[in-house]
Amino acid sequence: MAYFEWADDMVIDGGAIDADHRHLVDLVNQLHSATTEGRGMEVVETILKELLAYTAEHLQREEQRMAELQFPDLERHRLTHAKFIADLQALRARFEAGSIAVAAQLSAVLRDWLSLHIRRGDKELLRFVQRRQRA
Repeated sequence: MAYFEWADDMVIDGGAIDADHRHLVDLVNQLHSATTEGRGMEVVETILKELLAYTAEHLQREEQRMAELQFPDLERHRLTHAKFIADLQALRARFEAGSIAVAAQLSAVLRDWLSLHIRRGDKELLRFVQRRQRA
């Protein structure tokens, strides 16, 4: 069983946004597996770099899609994204400073953020699109 399982209630668009989210879930699971196998420090740098880059790309794509759809809560959503990127950068800085607990912390932070952000924040986009389609 994976550390973080994709679930039907996480589906947002059945397309690019969901594909991005699934990739991020896969990265979290890779990191967690390596950590539980005692290889966290071996892989955390590589996975952390990919997570930072991919997360930034994903959030940019998500915000662009929200702008195209004229999503009314885009600015608040951007702020949550910026805070998350700052949190990831802080974890990277702690890793670069030699913290050995970063791998496990990163797994938990990513799992929790992805789960909550997708199920709450990103679901707002889905509900917005559904309301527009009904109107």
